[in-house]
Amino acid sequence: MAVTVVVGSQWGDEGKGKIVDLIAPEFDIVARYQGGANAGHTIQWGDQTQVLHLIPSGAFADGVTCVIGNGVVVDPCVLVREISAVHDLGFNLEGRLWIARNAHCIVPWHLVLDSAREATASDQAIGTTRRGIGPAYVDKVARSGIRMGDLLCTDLLAARLRGLAREKNHLLTEVFGQRAIHPDEVIEAYAAFGRKLRPYLTDTPALLHQALAEGRSVLAEGAQGSLLDLDFGTYPFVTSSSPTAGGACTGLGIPPGAIERVIGITKAYCTRVGNGPFPTELDGSAGAFLQAAGVEFGATTGRLRRCGWLDLVALRYACQLNGFTGLALTKIDVLTGLDTINVCIDYRIADRKGIGYSSAVSTLEKVEPVYRTIPGWTQPVIGATSFDELPDAAHALIRQISLFTGLPIDMVSTGPKRHQIIHLGS
Repeated sequence: MAVTVVVGSQWGDEGKGKIVDLIAPEFDIVARYQGGANAGHTIQWGDQTQVLHLIPSGAFADGVTCVIGNGVVVDPCVLVREISAVHDLGFNLEGRLWIARNAHCIVPWHLVLDSAREATASDQAIGTTRRGIGPAYVDKVARSGIRMGDLLCTDLLAARLRGLAREKNHLLTEVFGQRAIHPDEVIEAYAAFGRKLRPYLTDTPALLHQALAEGRSVLAEGAQGSLLDLDFGTYPFVTSSSPTAGGACTGLGIPPGAIERVIGITKAYCTRVGNGPFPTELDGSAGAFLQAAGVEFGATTGRLRRCGWLDLVALRYACQLNGFTGLALTKIDVLTGLDTINVCIDYRIADRKGIGYSSAVSTLEKVEPVYRTIPGWTQPVIGATSFDELPDAAHALIRQISLFTGLPIDMVSTGPKRHQIIHLGS
């Protein structure tokens, strides 16, 4: 079972955290391959609920090793707090959590620049979480970033941070009218983070290569969703990394041939946080129903998520990008109580149909969704654990998704907790 990749097929918030947490015990290693603390994966078991922003969602599976890969941008302050929170829940991460030495750091000016750029962008704002993710990836690509391994060498760290502070403070003060950040304060704080995180830092590609050579299995966890991919998403309203399956290779340093399975996670409807086109977005009572019933608030920001009908055209595009071998359908229970349920099966512009999915914002802003209507249901399905417990209308929805995408639905989530799941595939 070499490497299995879990990928969001929409704009994020599909329920990847639950699925990773659910299947993590089947694997030796769970590895996060991109994004940063802008992602929030919510895990629920028993009476416990925990949101993880950086630590992989396998943290609560006994004996499973967790890896934060080189493709992740790490806010050391958030990570130290998160490690402490997981320890407080009774899960020891020492010897179980490993962080790539060549993963890049978020430093304080990244957060200030992120907020300042969003504030001055007015109607062109991306709608970021303002966690400094984009500016950190910019520095990575510009070859001027601070990497996690740099935290272990105080002299090198101090020299790099002082040099970068001159450039960033000029931007902050002269361009954005913000207060300068004193480099000595950053140096002291980040040297302390280095001391706390030293036991966790290692050469993670070497660790993963050794594990694969020994026949151990790896579950690669992405953040955000395919339609936010930097190259293939609704640019510029995208994230700053590659959430698609290909990002697992560059974000972990594993070869493509090691990937044997790619699980696409899709909600039974669509949500989006932040700005950007959303063809099936609902502004009326149905959208409000989904927001309320689905508790659609961002796990990281608390912002209300935009809601809409399931977009099968966009889902099929995500299937093509990622090479999904199967799908996991989440939040089907949220649809209970709707008289009818729509799924988008085509796009049209004026009288022209068959437009197909395009990541070009100029096209997506013009398309009108063509819907197929499925009867709704009132029978509660939350907590169902077998296909037969679902009403016929839910069966019809599942069949429609499978037929349209040409993929099996391997799992159907019927609630937020671990046991609220239906297994349909292998």
